[in-house]
Amino acid sequence: MSLLEQRAETSSICPSDAARAAYEGDDDGWRDLMEAARRAAWRLVASGEVEVTQSGRPVKESEAHGPIRIRRARR
Repeated sequence: MSLLEQRAETSSICPSDAARAAYEGDDDGWRDLMEAARRAAWRLVASGEVEVTQSGRPVKESEAHGPIRIRRARR
C-alpha cells in the first residue's frame, strides 16, 4: 500500500515493484518474492483496498492470466 500511496491516485504498480521494494539484496533475488507479492495483492483485493487489473480492467483471481497491475480500489 505504501508504494501506491507514493503515486498518483490513478496510478498502478506491478507486483514486481512490491517484490523489489521488499527485497534487500542487490541481485535478482526479488524474483523469488513474486508469488508472495501476487498473493498479497489478492488478499488486498479481498479486503477491498485494491483492484488487480489487466488491460486497465479489474479482474478476478480466477480470470487473471499473465501480467497484472495493482491499483487502489475505485469506489
